Amino acid sequence: MPLLAVLLTVCMVWICSAVFAHHPQPLLNYSALSLHPLHLPYFLHNNRRVAKVCREDPLCPFRDARWVKESCWGYEQNCSPVHRFSFPVCTSVDSGWANSVQAAQELFWKQADFGYVRERLSEMKTLCKPLTPEESSLKCTSHLRFCRATNLYLDLRKPRRGQERYKEDFLQQGEIGGRCRLNSRALEAEGQHKSPLQSWFAELQTYTELNFHPIDDGHCDIIIERPTVFMKLDAGVNMYHHFCDFVNLYISQHLNNSFSRDINIVMWDTSLYGYGDLFSETWRAFSDYDIIHLKTYDSKRVCFRDAFFSLLPRMRYGLFYNTPLISNCRSEGMFRAFSQHVLHRLNITQERPKGGRIRVTLLARSTEYRRILNQQELINALKTVTLFEVKLVDYKYKDMPFLEQIRVTHNSDIFIGMHGAGLTHLLFLPDWAVIFELYNCQDESCYRDLARLRGIHYLTWQRQDKVFPEDKGHHPTLGEHPKFTNYAFDPEEFMRLVMLAADHVMHHPEWRSQQSRDEL
Repeated sequence: MPLLAVLLTVCMVWICSAVFAHHPQPLLNYSALSLHPLHLPYFLHNNRRVAKVCREDPLCPFRDARWVKESCWGYEQNCSPVHRFSFPVCTSVDSGWANSVQAAQELFWKQADFGYVRERLSEMKTLCKPLTPEESSLKCTSHLRFCRATNLYLDLRKPRRGQERYKEDFLQQGEIGGRCRLNSRALEAEGQHKSPLQSWFAELQTYTELNFHPIDDGHCDIIIERPTVFMKLDAGVNMYHHFCDFVNLYISQHLNNSFSRDINIVMWDTSLYGYGDLFSETWRAFSDYDIIHLKTYDSKRVCFRDAFFSLLPRMRYGLFYNTPLISNCRSEGMFRAFSQHVLHRLNITQERPKGGRIRVTLLARSTEYRRILNQQELINALKTVTLFEVKLVDYKYKDMPFLEQIRVTHNSDIFIGMHGAGLTHLLFLPDWAVIFELYNCQDESCYRDLARLRGIHYLTWQRQDKVFPEDKGHHPTLGEHPKFTNYAFDPEEFMRLVMLAADHVMHHPEWRSQQSRDEL
C-alpha cells in the first residue's frame, strides 16, 4: 500500500473525531513516519505527494519548503552534488584507484555511500512484465541481488525442508511466479553470482509465468496485503555479521523508497531450525511485528501483494563484509544515516558530555582469547586523568540488554576494545568519537574500514615492541595465529594513544558545539 494511503487511512479516524470535537487535526499522521529529523527533508524530496499535503497543512511539523526542493540523498535523478546528504573526504590519492582527489571521492561515494544506491537503481530491469496494473511483476538488479515483486505466488504445499538453511532446489517450476510476461533468457543470464548470501538467483530461478492470476482467480490460501521483505540472514550470534543484514535492509529501503514499519519481514530459511539472534531488539527499527520464519507458511499457497527481496550480507562488492575500498577516504553518509535511523527508532539519545569531560569506555572480553591481561592496570592509568570519565563494560548479552549496550556506546567519546565483533558498536558512536582498536591481531582492514564507512576516527596499536602476547596463539587447525592468544600492553604507550584520541575529540567541531550548548 502506498505510504500516502497508509497515512491517510490512519488519519480518517482522527479527522472524523475532529468533526465532532471541533478541534483541528493534522491531515496526516506525521508521527507514523518516525524518521530522524535530519532525514525528513530527504524523505519529502522523494515523496512529493506527502510533501504537498504537508505544505498545505498548517499543523504539519515540517513545512520548510526549501527542504523539499533542495535536499536529496544523492541517488535521485537531477540531484545536484551540492545538495547531497554527504560527500566523502579523501586526504590523498591512491594511484591504483584514481588519478585525482575528485575522482577518488566519486569512487568512494559509489563504493560505500549513497552512490552505491544509485548504481543499484541503474541496474534495475524488468524480468516479468505485467500487461495490466493488476497483474504480477518482477524487477531486479544485476545478479538478482535485490528484487521487487508484486502479486507474487508462492506454493509451499510440499516443502523440501532439511538441514540446509539455503537449499538451492527448494522451489520447483510453478511453485513461485506470477501472472506476467517472463523474459526467461534475461532471468537465466543473472545466475553468475549464485550463492546463498550473494544472490536470490537460487530462489527465483524457477520463477514461472503463470496462466492464472494468483489472487483474482482464487489460487491463494493466504493473501498477504501488508508489504513484505524477504531476507536471508548471516550469523545472528555475531554482531559484525548480523549487522551486515541490518545495513543491507536499510539500503534496500532506499532502493524501494519505503521506510514504514508496517511491514512483514520474512526470514527465508529452508531448514527446520530456528534462528539464534542476540540482537533481535534491532528489528524494532524496521518492523512493528515479529520476524516470520518461512516455514510458517508451509502447506499453504501464499500470495504477496507487494514484496522485495533484500540486498544480501555477503555479496561480491557488497556492504560491508570484505568490501574493497579505495584507501585514504572516509564518509559521513550512508552508514551515518543508518546509525541515525536506528538510534532514532530505538529511542537511544545522546546525553552529551558534561563539564568538558571525555567519556572513555573500555570493552572487556570474557572469551578465551584476545583478553587484555593487564586490563586493571590500563583502567587505573586512565583514571589518573581527571579529564576522563572512565567506564569498563563487558557486553555479555545475558548481563546487559543490547539496547543498553548501544546506549553506553552512543554515549562514549573514546571506545576502546580488542579486535572482535564487539567493535561493530562503532556504528553507533557519536560523530566526534574515536574508535581505538587496541590490537588488530594482523587483521588490519576490518574495523579500520568500518570506521571509514561510518566516518569516525580510527586508532590502533602502533609499536610491536610495546605489546606482549601470552604465546604465539594456537588455532585448532591453522596452528600459530595472533587471534588465538591474549595480550598485555605497555601502559605508557597505551596512554599516549588515548591522549591522541582525546585531542581529536576535543578539537572536533561537533564536540565543541555540544560543550557550547551546555555552557549556555
